[in-house]
Amino acid sequence: MKNINPTLNAIAHHYKRWDLLLFTFLTSLAVVFGQTTIFYIIYFFWWNELIRIFATIFRTLKDKNQSQNKTSVEIFGPLFMMGIYFVFIVVFFGFIANWGNEELTMVNLGILFFQNWFFNINLMIVALEEFFLFDKALNNSVIGPFTPSMLVLHISIILGGILMFFVVKTFPDSFGPQNLWGSLLIISPFLLLKFLMHRFLQSIT
Repeated sequence: MKNINPTLNAIAHHYKRWDLLLFTFLTSLAVVFGQTTIFYIIYFFWWNELIRIFATIFRTLKDKNQSQNKTSVEIFGPLFMMGIYFVFIVVFFGFIANWGNEELTMVNLGILFFQNWFFNINLMIVALEEFFLFDKALNNSVIGPFTPSMLVLHISIILGGILMFFVVKTFPDSFGPQNLWGSLLIISPFLLLKFLMHRFLQSIT
């Protein structure tokens, strides 16, 4: 039993080198099959942070020393904020920003109700990482008041709003989910953002 944790830590360390590539590959497949939108990426980043929070709560409650030193607000408080983000992301990026574009709305509904298998597989990989391949140094990393995944979510919301109103709405035919190159172009800034965060975390952990 004593060798299990070092082994898992070693697996987690090596896996972290490939998780970005795996995410990029699955997202690219979603683009090829016309199953990705700006909502796809932002909603995924929201789930990424939510799963991290649930994993942290699980470990905190499992560790009696940690749970005794923290109040219920400290343990469960982040879930309230994530609920607010959920409503905003779903209402704004899932529906309002695509008002009148039935194609985008239907793709977003499929993502929201877990009918998009590319999205679902990405989520399962994140859950595997957070619950079974836990990286303590990475989990304790903060950038100012934010965790890395929360910072990515914030930047993505701002970036997504800009792209939706100044690019997608201006050229709806060029950036629909069935337009391969348009979809790839609109998703690229988010992939670049995740890549930059990945490299930054590698440099500090």
